[in-house]
Amino acid sequence: MLARNADSLYWIGRYTERADDMARILDVAVHQLLEDPTVDPDRTARQVLGVLGFPTADDVSHTVWTLADAAAYDTSSTASIVGLIESARENARGAREVISSEMWECLNATHNELPNAERRARRLGPHDYFSYVKARAAMFAGLTDSTLSHDTGYHYLLLGRSLERIDMIVRMLHSRSGDRTSSPSWMSVLISAGAQDTYVRANRGTVDAEHVVRFMLLDRLFPRSVFHSLTVAEQHLAALDRSPDRAGGRSDAMTLLGRTRSALEFVDPETLGDNLAEHLADVQATCLAVNDAIAESHFHVSPYVTWTDTTPPAGADTEEQ
Repeated sequence: MLARNADSLYWIGRYTERADDMARILDVAVHQLLEDPTVDPDRTARQVLGVLGFPTADDVSHTVWTLADAAAYDTSSTASIVGLIESARENARGAREVISSEMWECLNATHNELPNAERRARRLGPHDYFSYVKARAAMFAGLTDSTLSHDTGYHYLLLGRSLERIDMIVRMLHSRSGDRTSSPSWMSVLISAGAQDTYVRANRGTVDAEHVVRFMLLDRLFPRSVFHSLTVAEQHLAALDRSPDRAGGRSDAMTLLGRTRSALEFVDPETLGDNLAEHLADVQATCLAVNDAIAESHFHVSPYVTWTDTTPPAGADTEEQ
Protein backbone atom coordinates (compact mmCIF):
# COMPACT_ATOMS: atom_id res chain seq x y z
CA MET A 1 0.00 0.00 0.00
CA LEU A 2 1.20 3.52 -0.78
CA ALA A 3 2.43 5.38 2.29
CA ARG A 4 0.07 8.29 1.62
CA ASN A 5 -2.94 5.94 1.58
CA ALA A 6 -1.79 4.21 4.76
CA ASP A 7 -1.36 7.61 6.41
CA SER A 8 -4.84 8.71 5.27
CA LEU A 9 -6.54 5.56 6.57
CA TYR A 10 -4.75 5.82 9.91
CA TRP A 11 -5.93 9.39 10.37
CA ILE A 12 -9.45 8.66 9.17
CA GLY A 13 -9.64 6.18 12.04
CA ARG A 14 -8.30 8.74 14.51
CA TYR A 15 -10.42 11.67 13.35
CA THR A 16 -13.73 9.79 13.30
CA GLU A 17 -13.07 8.25 16.71
CA ARG A 18 -12.11 11.62 18.19
CA ALA A 19 -15.26 13.27 16.80
CA ASP A 20 -17.37 10.45 18.26
CA ASP A 21 -15.72 10.64 21.69
CA MET A 22 -15.91 14.43 21.77
CA ALA A 23 -19.61 14.30 20.96
CA ARG A 24 -20.11 11.82 23.82
CA ILE A 25 -18.19 13.94 26.33
CA LEU A 26 -19.89 17.18 25.29
CA ASP A 27 -23.35 15.61 25.31
CA VAL A 28 -22.95 14.53 28.94
CA ALA A 29 -21.46 17.89 29.95
CA VAL A 30 -24.20 19.91 28.26
CA HIS A 31 -26.91 17.73 29.81
CA GLN A 32 -25.37 18.29 33.24
CA LEU A 33 -25.13 22.05 32.72
CA LEU A 34 -28.75 22.31 31.60
CA GLU A 35 -30.28 19.97 34.20
CA ASP A 36 -28.29 20.67 37.37
CA PRO A 37 -28.67 24.24 38.71
CA THR A 38 -25.92 23.68 41.30
CA VAL A 39 -23.23 23.26 38.60
CA ASP A 40 -21.02 26.27 37.84
CA PRO A 41 -21.24 26.66 34.02
CA ASP A 42 -17.94 28.50 33.63
CA ARG A 43 -15.95 26.06 35.75
CA THR A 44 -17.48 22.98 34.14
CA ALA A 45 -17.05 24.33 30.61
CA ARG A 46 -13.40 25.16 31.31
CA GLN A 47 -12.83 21.69 32.70
CA VAL A 48 -14.34 20.05 29.61
CA LEU A 49 -12.38 22.28 27.24
CA GLY A 50 -9.20 21.45 29.16
CA VAL A 51 -9.90 17.71 28.88
CA LEU A 52 -10.37 18.09 25.12
CA GLY A 53 -7.20 20.16 24.73
CA PHE A 54 -8.78 23.54 23.92
CA PRO A 55 -7.20 26.74 25.31
CA THR A 56 -9.39 28.82 27.62
CA ALA A 57 -8.98 32.58 28.03
CA ASP A 58 -9.19 33.94 31.57
CA ASP A 59 -11.28 36.95 30.52
CA VAL A 60 -14.05 34.89 28.87
CA SER A 61 -17.02 33.56 30.83
CA HIS A 62 -18.16 30.23 29.41
CA THR A 63 -21.68 28.87 29.07
CA VAL A 64 -23.31 25.87 27.41
CA TRP A 65 -23.41 27.78 24.14
CA THR A 66 -19.80 28.97 24.17
CA LEU A 67 -18.71 25.41 24.99
CA ALA A 68 -20.59 24.05 21.98
CA ASP A 69 -19.35 26.88 19.77
CA ALA A 70 -15.70 26.23 20.61
CA ALA A 71 -15.65 22.42 20.64
CA ALA A 72 -18.35 21.50 18.13
CA TYR A 73 -19.34 24.21 15.64
CA ASP A 74 -16.15 26.20 15.02
CA THR A 75 -15.36 25.79 11.32
CA SER A 76 -12.05 27.65 11.70
CA SER A 77 -10.66 25.07 14.14
CA THR A 78 -9.36 21.69 13.01
CA ALA A 79 -9.81 20.43 16.60
CA SER A 80 -13.58 21.01 16.73
CA ILE A 81 -16.04 18.28 15.78
CA VAL A 82 -16.83 19.89 12.44
CA GLY A 83 -13.08 20.33 11.80
CA LEU A 84 -12.42 16.67 12.59
CA ILE A 85 -15.19 15.47 10.26
CA GLU A 86 -13.83 17.71 7.52
CA SER A 87 -10.29 16.35 8.04
CA ALA A 88 -11.58 12.75 7.91
CA ARG A 89 -13.49 13.55 4.71
CA GLU A 90 -10.47 15.13 3.03
CA ASN A 91 -8.32 12.12 3.92
CA ALA A 92 -11.03 9.85 2.52
CA ARG A 93 -11.13 11.93 -0.67
CA GLY A 94 -7.42 11.33 -1.17
CA ALA A 95 -7.75 7.60 -0.48
CA ARG A 96 -10.87 6.83 -2.53
CA GLU A 97 -9.14 3.94 -4.29
CA VAL A 98 -8.58 2.03 -1.03
CA ILE A 99 -11.89 2.61 0.80
CA SER A 100 -15.39 1.47 -0.12
CA SER A 101 -17.88 3.77 -1.85
CA GLU A 102 -20.23 3.45 1.12
CA MET A 103 -17.55 4.65 3.53
CA TRP A 104 -16.89 7.69 1.36
CA GLU A 105 -20.60 8.44 0.95
CA CYS A 106 -21.10 8.21 4.72
CA LEU A 107 -18.33 10.70 5.51
CA ASN A 108 -19.28 13.02 2.67
CA ALA A 109 -22.97 13.05 3.60
CA THR A 110 -22.11 13.57 7.27
CA HIS A 111 -19.91 16.55 6.44
CA ASN A 112 -22.53 18.11 4.15
CA GLU A 113 -25.31 17.74 6.73
CA LEU A 114 -23.38 19.31 9.64
CA PRO A 115 -24.49 22.92 8.87
CA ASN A 116 -28.13 21.80 9.01
CA ALA A 117 -27.46 19.87 12.21
CA GLU A 118 -25.91 23.00 13.71
CA ARG A 119 -28.95 25.13 12.80
CA ARG A 120 -31.24 22.59 14.44
CA ALA A 121 -29.01 22.50 17.51
CA ARG A 122 -29.07 26.29 17.91
CA ARG A 123 -32.85 26.15 17.82
CA LEU A 124 -33.52 22.97 19.84
CA GLY A 125 -30.31 22.49 21.86
CA PRO A 126 -26.89 20.86 21.30
CA HIS A 127 -28.06 17.33 22.12
CA ASP A 128 -29.47 16.90 18.62
CA TYR A 129 -26.09 17.76 17.07
CA PHE A 130 -24.14 15.39 19.29
CA SER A 131 -26.62 12.58 18.71
CA TYR A 132 -26.25 13.05 14.97
CA VAL A 133 -22.44 12.86 15.16
CA LYS A 134 -22.54 9.74 17.35
CA ALA A 135 -25.00 8.01 15.03
CA ARG A 136 -22.96 8.81 11.93
CA ALA A 137 -19.72 7.69 13.59
CA ALA A 138 -21.39 4.39 14.48
CA MET A 139 -22.58 4.03 10.89
CA PHE A 140 -19.09 4.67 9.56
CA ALA A 141 -17.59 2.12 11.95
CA GLY A 142 -20.15 -0.46 10.84
CA LEU A 143 -19.53 0.23 7.16
CA THR A 144 -15.79 -0.07 7.74
CA ASP A 145 -16.18 -3.49 9.32
CA SER A 146 -18.66 -4.76 6.72
CA THR A 147 -17.54 -3.21 3.41
CA LEU A 148 -13.75 -2.78 3.68
CA SER A 149 -11.52 -5.78 3.06
CA HIS A 150 -9.75 -6.73 6.26
CA ASP A 151 -6.35 -6.24 4.71
CA THR A 152 -3.56 -3.71 5.20
CA GLY A 153 -5.81 -0.67 4.87
CA TYR A 154 -8.24 -2.03 7.45
CA HIS A 155 -5.38 -2.62 9.88
CA TYR A 156 -4.20 0.98 9.55
CA LEU A 157 -7.69 2.40 10.09
CA LEU A 158 -8.40 0.23 13.13
CA LEU A 159 -4.96 0.98 14.54
CA GLY A 160 -5.70 4.70 14.37
CA ARG A 161 -9.15 4.22 15.88
CA SER A 162 -7.79 2.16 18.78
CA LEU A 163 -4.99 4.60 19.67
CA GLU A 164 -7.39 7.55 19.61
CA ARG A 165 -9.86 5.67 21.79
CA ILE A 166 -7.14 5.00 24.38
CA ASP A 167 -6.18 8.67 24.48
CA MET A 168 -9.77 9.87 24.87
CA ILE A 169 -10.65 7.38 27.63
CA VAL A 170 -7.51 8.40 29.50
CA ARG A 171 -8.55 12.05 29.17
CA MET A 172 -11.99 11.23 30.62
CA LEU A 173 -10.47 9.44 33.62
CA HIS A 174 -7.76 12.05 34.15
CA SER A 175 -10.37 14.80 34.40
CA ARG A 176 -11.94 12.99 37.38
CA SER A 177 -8.81 11.68 39.10
CA GLY A 178 -9.09 14.26 41.88
CA ASP A 179 -12.82 13.78 42.57
CA ARG A 180 -14.22 12.11 45.67
CA THR A 181 -14.51 8.34 45.56
CA SER A 182 -18.31 8.49 45.81
CA SER A 183 -18.76 11.52 43.54
CA PRO A 184 -21.60 11.18 41.00
CA SER A 185 -19.20 12.56 38.39
CA TRP A 186 -17.79 9.04 37.97
CA MET A 187 -21.07 8.01 36.39
CA SER A 188 -20.54 10.72 33.78
CA VAL A 189 -17.35 8.94 32.70
CA LEU A 190 -19.31 5.75 32.12
CA ILE A 191 -22.06 7.55 30.22
CA SER A 192 -19.53 9.39 28.04
CA ALA A 193 -17.95 6.06 27.09
CA GLY A 194 -21.31 4.34 26.55
CA ALA A 195 -20.36 1.97 29.35
CA GLN A 196 -23.03 2.56 31.98
CA ASP A 197 -25.22 -0.46 31.18
CA THR A 198 -22.34 -2.90 30.79
CA TYR A 199 -20.67 -1.56 33.94
CA VAL A 200 -23.82 -1.82 36.06
CA ARG A 201 -24.34 -5.43 34.98
CA ALA A 202 -20.70 -6.31 35.67
CA ASN A 203 -20.53 -4.56 39.05
CA ARG A 204 -24.10 -5.03 40.28
CA GLY A 205 -24.83 -1.33 40.36
CA THR A 206 -21.93 -0.23 42.57
CA VAL A 207 -20.65 3.11 41.25
CA ASP A 208 -17.53 4.46 42.87
CA ALA A 209 -14.11 5.62 41.73
CA GLU A 210 -12.30 2.33 42.40
CA HIS A 211 -14.70 0.17 40.39
CA VAL A 212 -15.08 2.68 37.53
CA VAL A 213 -11.30 3.05 37.15
CA ARG A 214 -10.79 -0.71 37.16
CA PHE A 215 -13.51 -1.20 34.58
CA MET A 216 -12.41 1.55 32.19
CA LEU A 217 -8.71 0.68 32.45
CA LEU A 218 -8.58 -3.10 32.89
CA ASP A 219 -11.77 -4.76 31.61
CA ARG A 220 -10.90 -7.41 29.00
CA LEU A 221 -14.30 -7.53 27.29
CA PHE A 222 -15.59 -3.97 27.06
CA PRO A 223 -14.44 -2.56 23.67
CA ARG A 224 -13.78 0.96 24.99
CA SER A 225 -11.63 -0.02 27.95
CA VAL A 226 -7.98 1.00 27.76
CA PHE A 227 -6.71 -2.57 28.06
CA HIS A 228 -9.02 -3.87 25.32
CA SER A 229 -8.09 -0.99 23.01
CA LEU A 230 -4.38 -1.57 23.65
CA THR A 231 -4.82 -5.24 22.78
CA VAL A 232 -6.66 -4.39 19.55
CA ALA A 233 -4.04 -1.80 18.59
CA GLU A 234 -1.28 -4.32 19.25
CA GLN A 235 -2.99 -6.96 17.09
CA HIS A 236 -3.42 -4.62 14.12
CA LEU A 237 0.10 -3.24 14.42
CA ALA A 238 1.47 -6.80 14.57
CA ALA A 239 -0.27 -7.50 11.25
CA LEU A 240 1.54 -4.48 9.78
CA ASP A 241 4.91 -4.92 11.46
CA ARG A 242 7.66 -5.71 8.99
CA SER A 243 10.34 -6.37 11.58
CA PRO A 244 12.09 -9.77 11.48
CA ASP A 245 10.64 -12.37 13.82
CA ARG A 246 13.74 -12.63 15.97
CA ALA A 247 14.82 -11.60 19.46
CA GLY A 248 14.88 -7.81 19.63
CA GLY A 249 13.32 -7.58 16.18
CA ARG A 250 10.04 -5.90 17.21
CA SER A 251 9.48 -2.34 16.08
CA ASP A 252 9.60 0.54 18.56
CA ALA A 253 5.82 0.99 18.33
CA MET A 254 5.19 -2.71 19.06
CA THR A 255 7.58 -2.61 22.00
CA LEU A 256 5.85 0.44 23.50
CA LEU A 257 2.37 -1.03 23.10
CA GLY A 258 3.39 -4.42 24.48
CA ARG A 259 5.10 -2.86 27.49
CA THR A 260 2.09 -0.71 28.36
CA ARG A 261 -0.38 -3.54 27.85
CA SER A 262 1.69 -5.83 30.08
CA ALA A 263 1.97 -3.15 32.77
CA LEU A 264 -1.83 -2.87 32.90
CA GLU A 265 -2.38 -6.61 32.62
CA PHE A 266 -0.33 -7.37 35.71
CA VAL A 267 -0.95 -4.24 37.78
CA ASP A 268 -2.33 -4.75 41.27
CA PRO A 269 -5.94 -3.49 41.05
CA GLU A 270 -5.92 -2.68 44.76
CA THR A 271 -3.20 -0.06 44.33
CA LEU A 272 -4.33 1.29 40.97
CA GLY A 273 -6.15 4.27 42.48
CA ASP A 274 -3.16 5.28 44.61
CA ASN A 275 -1.11 6.33 41.58
CA LEU A 276 -3.93 6.88 39.09
CA ALA A 277 -2.63 10.16 37.66
CA GLU A 278 0.80 8.58 37.11
CA HIS A 279 -0.67 5.53 35.36
CA LEU A 280 -2.81 7.72 33.12
CA ALA A 281 0.10 10.01 32.24
CA ASP A 282 2.22 6.98 31.29
CA VAL A 283 -0.49 5.59 29.00
CA GLN A 284 -1.02 8.97 27.33
CA ALA A 285 2.72 9.41 26.80
CA THR A 286 2.82 5.94 25.25
CA CYS A 287 0.07 6.88 22.77
CA LEU A 288 2.07 9.91 21.66
CA ALA A 289 5.30 7.93 21.35
CA VAL A 290 3.57 5.12 19.42
CA ASN A 291 2.04 7.64 17.02
CA ASP A 292 5.48 9.14 16.33
CA ALA A 293 7.05 5.70 15.88
CA ILE A 294 4.33 4.60 13.46
CA ALA A 295 4.68 7.79 11.42
CA GLU A 296 8.44 7.34 11.19
CA SER A 297 8.41 3.66 10.22
CA HIS A 298 5.22 3.40 8.12
CA PHE A 299 4.44 6.79 6.59
CA HIS A 300 7.91 7.95 5.50
CA VAL A 301 7.94 11.28 7.29
CA SER A 302 11.33 12.01 5.69
CA PRO A 303 11.50 12.14 1.88
CA TYR A 304 12.66 9.12 -0.13
CA VAL A 305 15.19 11.26 -2.04
CA THR A 306 17.07 14.21 -0.64
CA TRP A 307 18.12 16.51 -3.44
CA THR A 308 21.50 18.19 -3.06
CA ASP A 309 22.57 21.49 -4.53
CA THR A 310 24.82 20.77 -7.50
CA THR A 311 25.63 24.43 -8.19
CA PRO A 312 29.43 24.92 -8.16
CA PRO A 313 30.62 27.00 -5.21
CA ALA A 314 31.57 30.60 -5.85
CA GLY A 315 35.08 30.93 -7.27
CA ALA A 316 35.24 27.35 -8.53
CA ASP A 317 36.90 26.69 -11.87
CA THR A 318 34.52 26.43 -14.82
CA GLU A 319 34.93 24.54 -18.05
CA GLU A 320 36.92 26.46 -20.63
CA GLN A 321 34.99 27.64 -23.65
